[in-house]
Amino acid sequence: MIVSHNELVAAVNKAFLGMRRSCGEADVIAGMVADLQMVGLDGVRHFNNASDFMGLEDDCPVDISVTSDNTIEVDLHKCSLACHLPVIMDYAIEKMIGVKALKIELNNCHNRWLAYSELVKLAAKGIACTAKWDNGTSPKRTLYVLNRGCVAPELFLSDLVMESEESLHNMTIELSVHDFDVVHLSKGYTTHIESHKLAEKQKKAWNEGIYIDDSQWSTLKETATAILVESSQRSAQGAGELFTAES
Repeated sequence: MIVSHNELVAAVNKAFLGMRRSCGEADVIAGMVADLQMVGLDGVRHFNNASDFMGLEDDCPVDISVTSDNTIEVDLHKCSLACHLPVIMDYAIEKMIGVKALKIELNNCHNRWLAYSELVKLAAKGIACTAKWDNGTSPKRTLYVLNRGCVAPELFLSDLVMESEESLHNMTIELSVHDFDVVHLSKGYTTHIESHKLAEKQKKAWNEGIYIDDSQWSTLKETATAILVESSQRSAQGAGELFTAES
């Protein structure tokens, strides 16, 4: 299935709005999904997976604590990263004033692949960043390295055994005003997807449309439609339209 950027953004926007969550902005999340899909990293699939659980998550703000001059710890209470990362990164950038590096420890979070677009924005602002996390499924380990001015990250994957079970729902982001040593950081990772290949896929998506697996597109459309219908029925019931009075 080939869809336009506008079609994809509109579908995700509707699906998220229908969830009626307080945390997270529909248009921002739609952009996060589209950006990830355009570089061939299955943004729609990750959003579909998130949709299955967002309704069960606590819809509440994150807890942020500054543990040192250059480290921030964030507890997301087992919620989707998509709903909170833009605000967290705004806070982190403010904390970088006067320092050259900052580490952000994100704990108890899901859907970490959707961090992609927020990280790319940093490189355009002259901030280099890395992001790494462990997964319970393949790939077991993921690493982004995005140096200043880059349009896409160097992406490293590995199925080598993770360090601990405790890290399965965590993510570490490091920011710096200096570029990172890609060769050093990527030791131990077995697969490398080069930055220029992701950039080429993005360019092709802008020119020819965005490829989405048919089943994933159908799931997204069904989610958006089902949620909107359910919301409309609740609204009508609240207005008395679906209520039949006893005679």
